[in-house]
Amino acid sequence: MFNETLQKYSFLKDLGIEEVNSGACSGVDTWLPTEGRDLLESISPIDGSVIAKVALATSEDYENVIKAAQEEFQTWQMIPAPKRGLIIRDFGDELRKYKDALGQLITLEMGKIVAEGKGEVQEAIDISDFAVGLSRQLYGLTMKSERVKHRMFEQYHPLGVVGIITSFNFPVAVWSWNSMIAAVTGDTMVWKPSSQTPLCAIAVQKIANRVMKRHGLKSVFTLVIGRGSEVGEKLLNDRRVPLISATGSTRMGVRVAEVVGKRLGRTILELGGNNAIILMEDANLDLAIRAILFGAVGTAGQRCTTTRRIIVQRSILKEVEERLIKAYKQVTIGDPLDPHTVMGPVVSQQAIKDMLDAINALPPQGGKLIHGGERVNRKGFYITPAIAEAPGNIQMVCTETFAPLLYIIPFDTIDEAIELHNGVPQGLSSAIFTDSVKYSERFLSTIGSDCGIANVNIGTSGAEIGGAFGGHKDTGNGGVEAGSDAWKQYMKRQTSTINWSDELPLAQGIKFGE
Repeated sequence: MFNETLQKYSFLKDLGIEEVNSGACSGVDTWLPTEGRDLLESISPIDGSVIAKVALATSEDYENVIKAAQEEFQTWQMIPAPKRGLIIRDFGDELRKYKDALGQLITLEMGKIVAEGKGEVQEAIDISDFAVGLSRQLYGLTMKSERVKHRMFEQYHPLGVVGIITSFNFPVAVWSWNSMIAAVTGDTMVWKPSSQTPLCAIAVQKIANRVMKRHGLKSVFTLVIGRGSEVGEKLLNDRRVPLISATGSTRMGVRVAEVVGKRLGRTILELGGNNAIILMEDANLDLAIRAILFGAVGTAGQRCTTTRRIIVQRSILKEVEERLIKAYKQVTIGDPLDPHTVMGPVVSQQAIKDMLDAINALPPQGGKLIHGGERVNRKGFYITPAIAEAPGNIQMVCTETFAPLLYIIPFDTIDEAIELHNGVPQGLSSAIFTDSVKYSERFLSTIGSDCGIANVNIGTSGAEIGGAFGGHKDTGNGGVEAGSDAWKQYMKRQTSTINWSDELPLAQGIKFGE
């Protein structure tokens, strides 16, 4: 099976993927042995075939990995940040060399179309470039002291070993959001990727190893692929890991928050999304339909920023439905490695079941399917994207179905639209299409969208790395990744005061022992 796969997909050889790969790497040239371990099959959603097998890490492997990351932290934190930035620049250049191969591997293992797979690698390259500039901008404030001949300022120091838990839908980009920023701030990392995309993680780790070896470093980046009940729980409970950044379901995030919070550790949680676009009657529908199509169908509806609801002013409801159905009928579904394909498979058979269950639950709750939602007769995990009419207050609209299922919800007034928009537990990404300054400003105001991301006349999906990425409510705990000042979460703040006088005045004018 593997030899046939290797011949068919030569980029696997370019990336150094072997038939049985070790699921644990404690740094450069330190892949742990594979013998005697349980094996994890990497299954391609394109045709349901086994691509390769990965030897799962054990608790003992985890200990080796965490100790290596701890030891390397002592060296890495003492390298000046701008020089760390130069090393990350080399990492970005190495990603450029393997952009096509790694993008195709993402497509093969996860199922997103090849343009999106390569785009995800480009996102990792972009965040690498961002981190290089950031390495010279880890600023702290200087404050005026109330005491004579005193200087007061703040500075930031690295945290230590950072744990990164990623999901299947962005197996490279989300790791890079965390790892590139953490690296330039002086942290080392332990990465636990999704068990559905282990080969992507191994390929990235091998790229990282080559870069670090050139610079005489060992364990800045480490990897552990194992069961959540074994390796995952050890990572969450480990006091040697002061920060866990986790991407996944809300249910998973609650578990992470409980365990890490109990030991007073930090968390960055990027969880479920139930993103909506409001269409006012003055919206530019040419723009809006394109944005909805990409937002709802892109990555087969498996982005955290996927458009799952459109809230449409009643006067344009019929036209929007007609235009959307026409656009959906033009979506080509098939092999995501074919550049002409618009939508590939979902990640698993379970994802299809979840979507069909949601569709079947529509009629009893007053909704109805108006397009799509049918299995595609071919090997792999394919289903046509679906559009459904739904009342805005039914329970199923409040639940995220991680598949290409779009709900259309009518409204009459802007107040009603925003109430419908905010009336779900999640709060990640949002958008409004309107030519009205009044409506757009209302949407962006404190009484508008309650999401971490709010857009006007662009869709919910496709965030740029320069801005902070994160959400509120069930989407997370307010932590953010990528740009802006997200770097501060990977460091510890220290307020310092220097007395350069010959006196010892106390703050607040307190007199003590005089």
